Amino acid sequence: MDLGIAGKTALVTGSHRGTGEIIANTLATEGVEVIWHGLKQDDIAGKSRSVWGDIATTAGCAQVVEQLEAMNAHVHILINNYGTASAGKWGKTSEADWLDMYQKNVLSVARLCEAVIPGMKQEGWGRIVNLGTIGSHQPNSIMPHYYAAKGALATLGVSLTKELSGSGITVNTVSPGYIRTPELEAGFRLKAEKKGWGDDWADIERKIVETEFPNACERLATREEVAELVAFLCSERAAFINGQNIRIDGGAVRYV
Repeated sequence: MDLGIAGKTALVTGSHRGTGEIIANTLATEGVEVIWHGLKQDDIAGKSRSVWGDIATTAGCAQVVEQLEAMNAHVHILINNYGTASAGKWGKTSEADWLDMYQKNVLSVARLCEAVIPGMKQEGWGRIVNLGTIGSHQPNSIMPHYYAAKGALATLGVSLTKELSGSGITVNTVSPGYIRTPELEAGFRLKAEKKGWGDDWADIERKIVETEFPNACERLATREEVAELVAFLCSERAAFINGQNIRIDGGAVRYV
């Protein structure tokens, strides 16, 4: 399927590693000119077209925008992949922790949207995809500051969709469940060792589905599956998908 985005330019935040890197690679295979992003200059070593800066801060975001302007980059596609979680519980999470989660998961997105939308409007075309979590649909009692921030991110997306009505710019949120990343696998291998689940990943994955992430597909998502959904939402084929918070969770969240 031709996605119709060859020749477009995409900024993928947090693309120096992890799921962001897979998303950037997937877009590149579609002929998109990818601008890679890392928090530190070392993160983007070897990347031909890249920017760096801590977008959880006003200064860091301004630094990224300055670099985009210096390379005369017109961003057609903005993938707000960067974001992070931190441990916390009600009664044990400080105000600083709450603010940190909003800076990293909400304000980082708002800042970059404000920066690139004027250019998208001039062209009459744009795609913004924000990476959320199924926790914005069904949050847990733990990490309340993280789930609240991701819920705010989903709300931001809907508000922005209305603001951009008729502009040719679409805004969507992609909300995965558990993704098989090296970090997640390493964490569950440690847990498997403690619980006697064995060391075969297939057995460990079954236990994860049984105990922590029940879903109709009975497995975890791959990073490639998430990246392919993101790429489709950037495409001409997805021009009528707008203002959505799309779960990619194997059927873990079961409501209509």
